Amino acid sequence: MPPLPALARRADAALRDLASRGARRAGWTPAVLAHPGYGSGDRVRVLGRVLLAPPGARPAERRAVPGWQRFLTLESPRTEVVVEVGGLRTVVLSDDDGLIDVTLSLDLPDAGALPVVLRAGDREASARVHLASPDAARGVVCDIDDTVLVTGITTPLRAAWRTFVLPMGRREPVPGMVRLLRELTSGAPHVPVVYLSNGPWNLAGPLSRFLAGHGFPPGALLLTDWGPTPTRWFRDGQAHKRASLRRLAADLPGVRWTLVGDTGEHDPALYEEFTRAHPDRVRAVLLRDTTGGAARVEHLGEVPVVHGRDGDALAAALPR
Repeated sequence: MPPLPALARRADAALRDLASRGARRAGWTPAVLAHPGYGSGDRVRVLGRVLLAPPGARPAERRAVPGWQRFLTLESPRTEVVVEVGGLRTVVLSDDDGLIDVTLSLDLPDAGALPVVLRAGDREASARVHLASPDAARGVVCDIDDTVLVTGITTPLRAAWRTFVLPMGRREPVPGMVRLLRELTSGAPHVPVVYLSNGPWNLAGPLSRFLAGHGFPPGALLLTDWGPTPTRWFRDGQAHKRASLRRLAADLPGVRWTLVGDTGEHDPALYEEFTRAHPDRVRAVLLRDTTGGAARVEHLGEVPVVHGRDGDALAAALPR
C-alpha cells in the first residue's frame, strides 16, 4: 500500500482535477502569473505560475486581497505557455502544480533587468529577469520571513494572523534591513540578489510589491509550493532551500554569496552546511537574532558569521 502522504497527494490531485473540470465548463481559462527570475552570461531562469480564472479576471492585478484568499486558487497543470524574453519565443509546459521553472539559453545584454512576458491563450503577464554582471564577484541570498518581513514564525498563531489575515500593506519590515541589503549591494553594478523563502508561490505578488515598496534591492524570488508530496504531508522547506542554494552556486559560478537569514528556523544550520561544503563561495553569513541578543561575530573557517537583533546591528558588526 502506498504511504499516506502519497495517497494524500493523489487525493489532492483528484479533487483539483474535479474542480478544474467544473471551472472549465463554467468558462474559466488559464491565466498566467510571472515572477522575477535571474540570469547571467547566456542563460536565464524564467519563473511563473498558471491558474484557472473566470473570463475577464486578472489574478496578477489583485491587490487588497487577504492572504487566505490567495490560497483559494485552481492551478492549471500541463498548460502550454509562451515565454518571450530577449527576442526569443519559446513554448513550455507548466508542471503538475501549475508552476513554470525553465532555463533558457539566448544572447543577453551584459547585465540589467530584462523584461519577460508569459502568455497563456489570450492572457499574459510580465516580470523581469535580473541579470547579474558576468564578472559579478559577490551576491546576496536573503530569507524573507523574520529576516526582511516581520512574521513571528516562532509564535505560530501570531505568524498565521500576519500571513493569512493581515494585508501585506500593513506588514512591517525588519528594522535596518533595507539599509543592510543596500550596503551589501553597493559599490558594484548589478550585484545579484535572490530572496529565498519557504513561503508559498501564492504570496509572490504581494511579497514582490512589499519588497519594492519598502526600497529593498530588486532581485529574483524563489518560493515553494505548499501541499502534500509523494513522501511528505507538507513540502520540505529545508530541502527547498538546500536545493536552491546548490542551484545558485551552479548557475552563477563566479559569485561569492552573503547569506542573510534569521535564527527563528533552519537558516543557521542550512547556511552552515552550505558554507562547509563550499567555503570559497561564501563571503559572510548574517543572522538576525530573533531573541534580540547582543551582536557577535563567530567564524566558520575563514567565513564570518554575524549575529544581530536587526539590520543595523548586523551592519555595525560586519567585519570590513
